[in-house]
Amino acid sequence: MEVMTSPSTSPSVVAVVGGHVVPVSSPPVPGGTVLVVDGRITAVGADVEVPAGARVVDATGRWVLPGFVEAHGHVGLHEEGEGKAGDDTNEMTTPNTAAVRAVDAVNVDDEGFRDALSGGVTSVVVKPGSANPIGGQSVAMKTWGGRTVDEQVISASVSVKSALGENPKRVYGERRQLPSTRLGTALVIREAFTRARHYAAARAAAAGKGEPFAPDLALETLARVLDGELVWDQHVHRHDDIATALRLADEFGYRMVVNHGTEAHKIADVLAERDVPVVFGPMLTSRSKVELRDRAIGHLATLAAAGVRVAITTDHPVVPINLLVHQASLAVKEGLPPQTALEALTVNPASFFGLDGRVGALEPGRDGDVVLWSGDPLDVMSRVEHVLVEGRTVYTWDAQAGVGRVVERSARFA
Repeated sequence: MEVMTSPSTSPSVVAVVGGHVVPVSSPPVPGGTVLVVDGRITAVGADVEVPAGARVVDATGRWVLPGFVEAHGHVGLHEEGEGKAGDDTNEMTTPNTAAVRAVDAVNVDDEGFRDALSGGVTSVVVKPGSANPIGGQSVAMKTWGGRTVDEQVISASVSVKSALGENPKRVYGERRQLPSTRLGTALVIREAFTRARHYAAARAAAAGKGEPFAPDLALETLARVLDGELVWDQHVHRHDDIATALRLADEFGYRMVVNHGTEAHKIADVLAERDVPVVFGPMLTSRSKVELRDRAIGHLATLAAAGVRVAITTDHPVVPINLLVHQASLAVKEGLPPQTALEALTVNPASFFGLDGRVGALEPGRDGDVVLWSGDPLDVMSRVEHVLVEGRTVYTWDAQAGVGRVVERSARFA
């Protein structure tokens, strides 16, 4: 069944009408309307008046949800099918690369962005890889809209990636340099933050005296973490490594989000008590290394039941980004409440990375990123039929041809 749209005399006003509206942050609205004006949602409800001349999208028989937020991926940074030429995830030349920024290496022509739209994903947090103890800054961006990444950015720097465990130990251990062990990895992080503290104090003293001060980009970045401006994005699998991550966070007082959390269920009560969120997954992988030997989809339900705030990741391209929702479906099968699963795809990742003023729910004031599904998105038989980003139709399902069609990005600037 085709989604019907009406002509518009006011293209900046879009009304999605007649669908089963699931704002996620509030109860569903059967037969509801989502009104988008100038790219932002202005009204959601059952009795929303549609202005004359608005473009109307008929969502009858569909489920209407906010675009999903991928909380941890490498789309555009690790391009699919391009081999080493398209892989810019890790600057593996020194253990501390805090100053590098993912935004400087994202290619918006990566096929992964088209896959994202087909899976209802309209926002992503693109992160450096996990080779380094301190890996660099993540960018939050939309999955459609720019001739370059700059035109899709929500925030050019939202977090700093860090890694504990096997990855940095392997990368630098093979070179017979620090860090070659878990204790060496913790040392690299501890020393870097100690230097950042002294740097911030010296910078403040120089400013107070009106004296010049030579900036250090890596220490500036870590000082922003200490100030609470940037989230510490901790790649970590084993529960003992999670304990080390918590120890370091306590020492330096920064905000932390656990990424992967394969064994986080073993200390779920500790994470809940400290309100440390977990971006869980990817779930559709083999036990490819020792850290993953206790991998199980059901651990996500255990974390949520303990009171841990959770999001879900594909770690694209480890798992294709369009399968994000299917991981949520499998988690529901293993005991995760459906409402919690939807929150893990929307409001939670938006909140973890300070994006909740823009994305993650169908609420007035947030961006008009709206996805029409053929049915409940947690049903694996449902498909994305229509995607709007900031009120613009950017993806449609052509039922007759059996293919999804992405609107050319240049249409945004026509």
